Amino acid sequence: MTTGHQPPLRVLAVDDVPAALQDLCGLLREAPEVGEVVPAGDAVAALKRLRSEEFDAVFLDIAMPGLDGLEFAGLLTKLARPPVIVFVTAYDEHAVAAFGIGAVDYLLKPVRAERLADALTRVGRMVTLDPAEAVPSVPTGPTVSATPQEAPDALAALPVESAGRTRYVRRQDVRFVEAHGDYVRLHAHSGVHLVRMPISRLEEYWAKAGFVRAHRGFLVALSAVRELRSDSVGGLLAHTDLGDVPVSRRHARQLRERLLRAAQRGELRAEGAGGAKGAKGSAP
Repeated sequence: MTTGHQPPLRVLAVDDVPAALQDLCGLLREAPEVGEVVPAGDAVAALKRLRSEEFDAVFLDIAMPGLDGLEFAGLLTKLARPPVIVFVTAYDEHAVAAFGIGAVDYLLKPVRAERLADALTRVGRMVTLDPAEAVPSVPTGPTVSATPQEAPDALAALPVESAGRTRYVRRQDVRFVEAHGDYVRLHAHSGVHLVRMPISRLEEYWAKAGFVRAHRGFLVALSAVRELRSDSVGGLLAHTDLGDVPVSRRHARQLRERLLRAAQRGELRAEGAGGAKGAKGSAP
């Protein structure tokens, strides 16, 4: 809802499918936060409007001919006063790239009114920020947004689609990750969540956040490891409160060393620190 301090939003809607563009414009015009909606049938037409006009936000599709939505969004970030970016698409596999560019939300078609309202709330927050602070951040839930300092960390939360609903699984809630073909399973207290992304790609993004490769098919959060233990056949397991993660001989040494350093810095739970130190001395 608009306030006296925030004028109605001026929005550019971009989609190459006429029916989809009409539906999106209709939803935006019904929103009380929006004052004007300008449609554009492709990225080139949208760029022409942006050269001569200013918009608070751009709601755009990804799969478009010529210049696709991700490429177009990359150009927007180079503008002196870039609009806030929200993606509206039928495909969930581009969410990681979208948030990496700086989108504040990622809506799946058909767009539900309540999800659009959430997106417009985030847009309104960004528009009212001081320009020097208005760095897009990844939404981590319906009422939580990252601070400007956290904004470059585009994968602090991953969007998960289930039964037509989008929820965000926070990285800090994930204990370990299991490879599943072109997908990964995120093991968290909220359940096991399937995300379309190779485990090698996720490892690149989450390595600096303390996720370590324990096995060809597993990543484990250092902070989640309570102890290292042997299984019935002499293999090594990293024990977490959500289950045991297999540790291959190839990755055992690095995992032990990382656990020991984390324990020395006080970054592990008390029981995890003891397990890490003990495992270092008993490594096969």
